[in-house]
Amino acid sequence: MVTNTEQIIDNLFRKEYGKLIASLTRFFGPANIQLAEDIVQETLIAACENWGAAGIPENPTGWLIQVAKRKAINELKRKKVIERHNKKEVLSSKPANEIGSVLLEGEIADNLLRMIFTCCHPAISPKSQVALTLKTLCGFGVKEVAKALLTTESTINKRLYRAKSEIRKGKVVFDIPSGKELMQRLDSVNLTLYLLFNEGYNSSSGEMVIQKEMCLEAIRLTRLLCKQFEDHKKSYALLSLMYFHAARFEARIDDRGTIILFEDQDRAKWDKDLINLGMQFLQKSMDDLPSSFHIEAGIAAEHCLAKNFKETDWQSIYRQYQLLEELKPNPIIKLNLAIIQSKIEGYQTSLKELENLSNNESLINYHLLPATQGIFHMKLGDYESALICLERAKKLNPSGSEYKFIDSKIEECKRNS
Repeated sequence: MVTNTEQIIDNLFRKEYGKLIASLTRFFGPANIQLAEDIVQETLIAACENWGAAGIPENPTGWLIQVAKRKAINELKRKKVIERHNKKEVLSSKPANEIGSVLLEGEIADNLLRMIFTCCHPAISPKSQVALTLKTLCGFGVKEVAKALLTTESTINKRLYRAKSEIRKGKVVFDIPSGKELMQRLDSVNLTLYLLFNEGYNSSSGEMVIQKEMCLEAIRLTRLLCKQFEDHKKSYALLSLMYFHAARFEARIDDRGTIILFEDQDRAKWDKDLINLGMQFLQKSMDDLPSSFHIEAGIAAEHCLAKNFKETDWQSIYRQYQLLEELKPNPIIKLNLAIIQSKIEGYQTSLKELENLSNNESLINYHLLPATQGIFHMKLGDYESALICLERAKKLNPSGSEYKFIDSKIEECKRNS
């Protein structure tokens, strides 16, 4: 059973994880990112031990910063870490009591974005870039990275090992990029922020449906991108998509923290100001070559602008998903196409498509496929078939909040069968 203290520590650490690593990397140089990560992990262990016994301090963020700073200074003294990164500035120019200034909040934001660009090094494969950034800077566990990239934990571990090995052995000049180098890495940075927001919006760990802090961090960083790269239309489209989803935060869960299906959401709770911001950035993003972010933002806009669920333009959304599949084919988009088909041709047709997808290797262990089948069987009054599907979904390691939702539907099936 997860205690309230453990949940608070986990949520706080997700929020501060990347900032702490980015700041510590200024001590040791980008090539020593593993050392920075080790110190942050030690800080988490110290927080769990101390806070569990003495309670959570008044300023938990300040506590983390101070402990991480102290561990970093001790490491500098013990190993006398010297690298060309900023040897003179760190070891000579600043006395020990001033070194901690690199960890002040005003400095952290830029550091984090710079470190995301650093991790997206072109000498590392694009998939490994994103895996490294999500794991090292965004506080993702290996399981969460695997889920985000639609692969296995074993594959992610191999990618992380190769990337860190290349950095450690000096095969990759792991310095903070600037100038034209930034533009070369922008697509990978956008993808990383997209996945960061998605994990916050549909949390794959813990009891929370939405990790708002993670979503807000992704929005903040994407706003910084838009400000710095004003001509990069993809970033505006991504920001637009984030605002459309964020507008629905309050309608996605009930008072008990249980998931509310999209069709049952109270649209009066949707944030009109955030929807308007989404529309503004979608207009700014207009380009001759629309990206996947443009299409996803367009789909989200259709949902946000519809008067109600029934009057949604499902044909338009279906066409946009078809375009999305052409741009980036993946089984999740096929799953969405099958779900949208239920609004156009009915649940029976959709269930046939979902059955075909159940043989897709990438979806065999994806709990939302049998969960969707179960919900659709319930819509048709076939509670026996629904129960079989929902029981299967329950065994495929859904998050805590999804587990509760599936369990509630199982109980409903038992009552009606």
